Amino acid sequence: MIKSRLAAATLALSAVAAGALLVGCSGSVSVGSTDPKVSKDKLSDTVAEQLAKTTGQPKPDVTCPKDLVGKVGNATRCTLTASDGSTLGVTVTVSKVDGKNVNFDIKADDTPSPAPSN
Repeated sequence: MIKSRLAAATLALSAVAAGALLVGCSGSVSVGSTDPKVSKDKLSDTVAEQLAKTTGQPKPDVTCPKDLVGKVGNATRCTLTASDGSTLGVTVTVSKVDGKNVNFDIKADDTPSPAPSN
């Protein structure tokens, strides 16, 4: 079960990164263990879905390096990679844990990193 709400901050992403407007958003994932955590694959997919839903843009390529343990304040850094190879950091922070539901805030960095030059 995934729920979302918009956060107050709005971020402009340059055309180099994705040609889209990203906003901070939130997500929630229901997990099936007694020690709630969101797997890195589920987190990557949920962050990408929430960013696409919030911006009205196609689902971006998002990679999260580790699972997110469901404890308020825990955070991880994910990476959004645009079609041109430029990247944008995305911070995912646990905002609430309610039983097996892990709620988190998603905030993209203000400045993208350019694509590597060949």
